[in-house]
Amino acid sequence: MTRAPSARLRVPGHAVAGGRGILYMLLGSAFLTANDAAMKWLIADYPVGEMLFFRGSAVAVGVGLVLWRLDGRDGFRVANVKGQAMRALAMVAGSYLFVSGLAFLPLADAIAIAFAGPLFTTALAVPLLGERVGWRRWLAVLVGFAGVLLMTRPGAGVMQWAVLLPLAACLTGALRDILTRKLTATEASLTTLFYTTAAVGLGGLLTLPWGWSLPSPPHLALLLASSALMGIAHYLQIEAFRLAETATIVPFRYSSLLWALLFGLVLWGELPEPLVAAGALTVVGAGLYIWYRERQLGL
Repeated sequence: MTRAPSARLRVPGHAVAGGRGILYMLLGSAFLTANDAAMKWLIADYPVGEMLFFRGSAVAVGVGLVLWRLDGRDGFRVANVKGQAMRALAMVAGSYLFVSGLAFLPLADAIAIAFAGPLFTTALAVPLLGERVGWRRWLAVLVGFAGVLLMTRPGAGVMQWAVLLPLAACLTGALRDILTRKLTATEASLTTLFYTTAAVGLGGLLTLPWGWSLPSPPHLALLLASSALMGIAHYLQIEAFRLAETATIVPFRYSSLLWALLFGLVLWGELPEPLVAAGALTVVGAGLYIWYRERQLGL
Protein backbone atom coordinates (compact mmCIF):
# COMPACT_ATOMS: atom_id res chain seq x y z
CA MET A 1 0.00 0.00 0.00
CA THR A 2 1.36 3.42 -0.97
CA ARG A 3 1.58 5.86 1.88
CA ALA A 4 0.20 9.36 1.44
CA PRO A 5 2.87 12.02 1.53
CA SER A 6 3.26 13.78 4.83
CA ALA A 7 1.40 17.05 5.15
CA ARG A 8 4.59 18.64 6.39
CA LEU A 9 6.17 17.99 3.00
CA ARG A 10 3.51 19.94 1.16
CA VAL A 11 4.82 23.39 2.01
CA PRO A 12 3.17 26.30 0.17
CA GLY A 13 5.45 28.25 -2.11
CA HIS A 14 5.08 31.47 -0.12
CA ALA A 15 6.10 29.65 3.07
CA VAL A 16 9.26 28.33 1.39
CA ALA A 17 10.09 31.82 0.12
CA GLY A 18 9.45 33.25 3.60
CA GLY A 19 11.79 30.69 5.15
CA ARG A 20 14.52 31.55 2.68
CA GLY A 21 14.00 35.23 3.41
CA ILE A 22 14.47 34.59 7.13
CA LEU A 23 17.63 32.54 6.47
CA TYR A 24 19.08 35.28 4.27
CA MET A 25 18.35 37.87 6.95
CA LEU A 26 20.08 35.76 9.63
CA LEU A 27 23.19 35.27 7.49
CA GLY A 28 23.23 38.91 6.39
CA SER A 29 22.99 40.08 9.99
CA ALA A 30 25.92 37.89 11.03
CA PHE A 31 28.12 39.20 8.21
CA LEU A 32 27.16 42.81 8.91
CA THR A 33 28.09 42.44 12.58
CA ALA A 34 31.49 41.06 11.60
CA ASN A 35 31.89 44.07 9.32
CA ASP A 36 30.91 46.42 12.17
CA ALA A 37 33.55 44.80 14.38
CA ALA A 38 36.17 45.43 11.70
CA MET A 39 35.09 49.06 11.39
CA LYS A 40 35.29 49.56 15.15
CA TRP A 41 38.78 48.06 15.15
CA LEU A 42 39.96 50.45 12.42
CA ILE A 43 38.20 53.66 13.42
CA ALA A 44 40.85 54.46 16.03
CA ASP A 45 43.40 54.93 13.22
CA TYR A 46 41.43 56.15 10.20
CA PRO A 47 38.69 58.71 9.46
CA VAL A 48 35.16 57.43 8.92
CA GLY A 49 35.03 58.79 5.38
CA GLU A 50 38.22 57.00 4.36
CA MET A 51 36.98 53.66 5.66
CA LEU A 52 33.64 54.09 3.90
CA PHE A 53 35.43 54.98 0.67
CA PHE A 54 37.53 51.81 0.68
CA ARG A 55 34.62 49.64 1.79
CA GLY A 56 32.03 51.05 -0.59
CA SER A 57 34.37 51.26 -3.59
CA ALA A 58 35.65 47.71 -3.18
CA VAL A 59 32.12 46.30 -3.06
CA ALA A 60 30.95 48.45 -5.98
CA VAL A 61 33.87 47.30 -8.17
CA GLY A 62 33.26 43.63 -7.32
CA VAL A 63 29.52 43.85 -7.90
CA GLY A 64 30.03 45.87 -11.06
CA LEU A 65 32.30 43.21 -12.55
CA VAL A 66 29.75 40.52 -11.77
CA LEU A 67 26.95 42.60 -13.32
CA TRP A 68 28.98 43.23 -16.48
CA ARG A 69 29.79 39.56 -16.84
CA LEU A 70 26.17 38.49 -16.35
CA ASP A 71 24.25 41.14 -18.29
CA GLY A 72 26.66 43.64 -19.83
CA ARG A 73 25.33 47.19 -19.91
CA ASP A 74 21.80 45.98 -19.24
CA GLY A 75 22.84 45.01 -15.70
CA PHE A 76 23.34 48.68 -14.81
CA ARG A 77 19.99 49.92 -16.07
CA VAL A 78 17.39 50.91 -13.51
CA ALA A 79 13.67 51.54 -13.81
CA ASN A 80 13.29 53.63 -10.65
CA VAL A 81 16.08 56.22 -10.67
CA LYS A 82 14.53 58.31 -7.90
CA GLY A 83 14.09 55.28 -5.65
CA GLN A 84 17.68 54.18 -6.21
CA ALA A 85 18.96 57.67 -5.42
CA MET A 86 16.90 57.92 -2.24
CA ARG A 87 18.04 54.47 -1.07
CA ALA A 88 21.66 55.39 -1.77
CA LEU A 89 21.39 58.64 0.21
CA ALA A 90 19.78 56.81 3.13
CA MET A 91 22.60 54.25 3.04
CA VAL A 92 25.32 56.93 2.98
CA ALA A 93 23.77 58.81 5.90
CA GLY A 94 23.19 55.66 7.93
CA SER A 95 26.73 54.41 7.32
CA TYR A 96 28.29 57.68 8.51
CA LEU A 97 26.07 57.85 11.58
CA PHE A 98 26.53 54.26 12.71
CA VAL A 99 30.29 53.96 12.05
CA SER A 100 30.84 57.29 13.83
CA GLY A 101 28.93 55.91 16.82
CA LEU A 102 31.24 52.89 16.97
CA ALA A 103 34.09 55.23 17.89
CA PHE A 104 32.38 56.15 21.16
CA LEU A 105 30.21 53.16 22.12
CA PRO A 106 30.82 49.48 22.85
CA LEU A 107 29.92 47.32 19.86
CA ALA A 108 27.08 45.51 21.64
CA ASP A 109 25.62 48.81 22.90
CA ALA A 110 25.66 50.38 19.43
CA ILE A 111 23.99 47.36 17.84
CA ALA A 112 21.48 47.07 20.69
CA ILE A 113 20.44 50.70 20.10
CA ALA A 114 20.30 50.01 16.37
CA PHE A 115 17.64 47.38 17.09
CA ALA A 116 15.17 50.26 17.01
CA GLY A 117 15.53 50.08 13.22
CA PRO A 118 13.09 47.18 12.72
CA LEU A 119 10.57 48.95 14.94
CA PHE A 120 10.78 52.04 12.72
CA THR A 121 10.49 49.79 9.67
CA THR A 122 7.36 48.02 10.94
CA ALA A 123 5.74 51.37 11.77
CA LEU A 124 6.69 52.99 8.45
CA ALA A 125 5.55 49.95 6.45
CA VAL A 126 1.96 51.05 7.08
CA PRO A 127 1.95 54.52 5.45
CA LEU A 128 4.70 53.85 2.90
CA LEU A 129 3.97 50.27 1.81
CA GLY A 130 0.31 49.91 2.72
CA GLU A 131 1.02 46.85 4.88
CA ARG A 132 -1.56 46.12 7.58
CA VAL A 133 -0.43 46.16 11.21
CA GLY A 134 -2.95 45.29 13.93
CA TRP A 135 -3.23 46.78 17.40
CA ARG A 136 -1.23 43.97 19.01
CA ARG A 137 1.74 44.64 16.79
CA TRP A 138 1.40 48.39 17.35
CA LEU A 139 1.51 47.67 21.08
CA ALA A 140 4.65 45.59 20.54
CA VAL A 141 6.22 48.50 18.65
CA LEU A 142 5.47 50.83 21.58
CA VAL A 143 6.96 48.33 24.04
CA GLY A 144 10.02 48.11 21.83
CA PHE A 145 10.44 51.86 21.84
CA ALA A 146 10.16 51.77 25.64
CA GLY A 147 13.11 49.39 25.55
CA VAL A 148 15.02 51.88 23.42
CA LEU A 149 14.34 54.59 26.02
CA LEU A 150 15.64 52.24 28.69
CA MET A 151 18.86 51.77 26.73
CA THR A 152 19.43 55.45 25.98
CA ARG A 153 17.97 56.82 29.26
CA PRO A 154 17.15 60.35 27.99
CA GLY A 155 16.84 62.95 30.75
CA ALA A 156 18.53 60.70 33.31
CA GLY A 157 21.79 62.63 33.26
CA VAL A 158 23.79 59.66 32.01
CA MET A 159 22.74 59.66 28.37
CA GLN A 160 25.76 60.10 26.13
CA TRP A 161 25.31 62.21 23.04
CA ALA A 162 26.91 59.36 21.07
CA VAL A 163 23.81 57.16 21.42
CA LEU A 164 22.03 59.59 19.11
CA LEU A 165 24.30 58.46 16.26
CA PRO A 166 23.15 54.81 16.03
CA LEU A 167 19.61 55.91 16.90
CA ALA A 168 19.57 58.32 13.95
CA ALA A 169 21.08 55.56 11.82
CA CYS A 170 18.02 53.46 12.76
CA LEU A 171 15.69 55.91 11.10
CA THR A 172 17.73 56.14 7.92
CA GLY A 173 18.03 52.35 7.93
CA ALA A 174 14.27 51.99 8.21
CA LEU A 175 13.79 54.30 5.24
CA ARG A 176 16.38 52.28 3.31
CA ASP A 177 14.49 49.05 4.08
CA ILE A 178 11.17 50.54 2.98
CA LEU A 179 12.76 51.71 -0.27
CA THR A 180 14.35 48.27 -0.72
CA ARG A 181 10.94 46.66 -0.47
CA LYS A 182 9.61 48.99 -3.16
CA LEU A 183 12.63 48.58 -5.44
CA THR A 184 12.51 44.78 -5.45
CA ALA A 185 9.41 44.99 -7.64
CA THR A 186 11.35 46.49 -10.56
CA GLU A 187 15.09 46.33 -9.80
CA ALA A 188 17.61 43.48 -9.68
CA SER A 189 19.29 42.97 -6.30
CA LEU A 190 22.83 43.26 -7.69
CA THR A 191 21.97 46.48 -9.52
CA THR A 192 20.57 48.03 -6.34
CA LEU A 193 23.64 46.89 -4.39
CA PHE A 194 25.99 48.37 -6.99
CA TYR A 195 24.51 51.85 -6.92
CA THR A 196 24.14 51.91 -3.14
CA THR A 197 27.73 50.89 -2.43
CA ALA A 198 29.06 53.18 -5.16
CA ALA A 199 27.25 56.05 -3.42
CA VAL A 200 28.85 55.09 -0.09
CA GLY A 201 32.28 55.09 -1.74
CA LEU A 202 31.64 58.47 -3.36
CA GLY A 203 30.36 59.89 -0.09
CA GLY A 204 33.54 58.76 1.61
CA LEU A 205 35.72 60.22 -1.15
CA LEU A 206 34.23 63.66 -0.57
CA THR A 207 35.97 63.72 2.84
CA LEU A 208 39.46 63.47 1.28
CA PRO A 209 40.24 67.21 1.77
CA TRP A 210 39.89 66.73 5.54
CA GLY A 211 42.91 64.41 5.62
CA TRP A 212 43.37 60.66 5.23
CA SER A 213 46.05 58.23 6.41
CA LEU A 214 47.66 55.61 4.17
CA PRO A 215 46.45 52.20 5.45
CA SER A 216 49.08 49.66 6.48
CA PRO A 217 48.97 46.33 4.57
CA PRO A 218 47.23 44.45 7.45
CA HIS A 219 44.68 47.22 7.84
CA LEU A 220 44.09 47.37 4.09
CA ALA A 221 43.49 43.60 4.08
CA LEU A 222 40.99 44.03 6.93
CA LEU A 223 39.23 46.83 5.04
CA LEU A 224 38.91 44.64 1.94
CA ALA A 225 37.66 41.70 4.02
CA SER A 226 35.04 43.92 5.68
CA SER A 227 34.04 45.12 2.21
CA ALA A 228 33.41 41.55 1.10
CA LEU A 229 31.37 40.88 4.25
CA MET A 230 29.29 44.01 3.72
CA GLY A 231 28.66 43.26 0.06
CA ILE A 232 27.50 39.71 0.72
CA ALA A 233 25.42 40.83 3.71
CA HIS A 234 23.54 43.53 1.84
CA TYR A 235 22.89 41.27 -1.14
CA LEU A 236 21.40 38.67 1.21
CA GLN A 237 19.25 41.27 2.93
CA ILE A 238 18.00 42.72 -0.36
CA GLU A 239 17.02 39.20 -1.41
CA ALA A 240 15.35 38.68 1.98
CA PHE A 241 13.08 41.67 1.33
CA ARG A 242 12.27 40.26 -2.10
CA LEU A 243 11.19 36.92 -0.65
CA ALA A 244 9.28 37.88 2.51
CA GLU A 245 7.13 40.60 4.06
CA THR A 246 9.00 43.40 5.81
CA ALA A 247 7.42 42.84 9.23
CA THR A 248 8.17 39.10 8.97
CA ILE A 249 11.93 39.22 8.43
CA VAL A 250 13.15 42.36 10.20
CA PRO A 251 12.94 40.83 13.72
CA PHE A 252 15.60 38.31 12.73
CA ARG A 253 18.13 41.10 12.60
CA TYR A 254 18.17 40.79 16.38
CA SER A 255 20.48 37.80 15.98
CA SER A 256 23.20 40.43 15.50
CA LEU A 257 23.26 40.94 19.27
CA LEU A 258 24.73 37.48 19.88
CA TRP A 259 27.56 38.15 17.45
CA ALA A 260 28.09 41.66 18.84
CA LEU A 261 28.40 40.27 22.37
CA LEU A 262 30.92 37.70 21.18
CA PHE A 263 33.06 40.15 19.19
CA GLY A 264 32.89 42.78 21.92
CA LEU A 265 33.95 40.35 24.63
CA VAL A 266 36.75 38.69 22.66
CA LEU A 267 38.23 41.79 21.01
CA TRP A 268 37.66 44.54 23.59
CA GLY A 269 36.53 42.80 26.78
CA GLU A 270 33.22 44.69 26.60
CA LEU A 271 29.89 43.73 28.07
CA PRO A 272 26.73 45.86 27.89
CA GLU A 273 25.55 47.68 31.00
CA PRO A 274 22.58 46.05 32.83
CA LEU A 275 20.08 48.70 31.68
CA VAL A 276 21.30 48.39 28.09
CA ALA A 277 20.93 44.62 28.28
CA ALA A 278 17.43 44.92 29.77
CA GLY A 279 16.39 47.42 27.10
CA ALA A 280 17.83 45.24 24.33
CA LEU A 281 15.93 42.21 25.60
CA THR A 282 12.74 44.29 25.68
CA VAL A 283 13.26 45.37 22.06
CA VAL A 284 14.06 41.80 21.01
CA GLY A 285 10.95 40.50 22.75
CA ALA A 286 8.79 43.12 21.02
CA GLY A 287 10.27 42.24 17.65
CA LEU A 288 9.78 38.53 18.16
CA TYR A 289 6.17 39.12 19.12
CA ILE A 290 5.64 41.10 15.93
CA TRP A 291 7.06 38.16 13.98
CA TYR A 292 4.83 35.72 15.91
CA ARG A 293 1.71 37.71 15.06
CA GLU A 294 2.68 37.83 11.40
CA ARG A 295 3.07 34.05 11.35
CA GLN A 296 -0.18 33.59 13.25
CA LEU A 297 -2.08 35.75 10.79
CA GLY A 298 -0.42 34.09 7.81
CA LEU A 299 0.95 37.39 6.45
